[in-house]
Amino acid sequence: MSTPPGEYYTDERWNNWLDRLREEELDPESDDSARLFFNLLDDATIAIAKIIADYGDGEFEDADAAAAELDRVREIVLSEADIDDEEKLTLVDGIQTSLVCALYTAEEYIVGGPAEGSVEEHLRAAAAAEAEEDDLDTALAHCVQAGTLVVDGEELPMEIAEEIEYGLVADWVNGLDSLGRALADPEVVEADE
Repeated sequence: MSTPPGEYYTDERWNNWLDRLREEELDPESDDSARLFFNLLDDATIAIAKIIADYGDGEFEDADAAAAELDRVREIVLSEADIDDEEKLTLVDGIQTSLVCALYTAEEYIVGGPAEGSVEEHLRAAAAAEAEEDDLDTALAHCVQAGTLVVDGEELPMEIAEEIEYGLVADWVNGLDSLGRALADPEVVEADE
């Protein structure tokens, strides 16, 4: 295996980003704040993308071994952040919400491959489930199905993503967008940029 177990993503790496966030002056209108959000998200999705790619290349013994590595990443990035500032905590919560969908997508793809249908169909169904029925389980399931298709090489139609009302589905789509970029260009995001 090219990357040792437990080394795809580490507590230290996540905590370095959180330390940087603690030191930043957040301004919702600032490009720097938006860049920090996306760098933190992208850094974690790059690790998820590498696990998917290594599984596809036969680097893992089996699907269970790849899933165990995804679980390690999940434990790190979804752990409660020790941040006092409410605005920064909200930012981390948004990143974690986005990562939930990316992690489920990776697991689903490794276990079952790409879903039936199209990315657009699943995203529209997810948005409808959230808006009309407030059925978040169904909305997440559709986002994950869309994600497996993104992993399989389909484009994430940004015009559909932009139509989605702000809410959980929009956060989950952020995670899929980040995962798609990471799969296309899995470069490491440097924390000291």
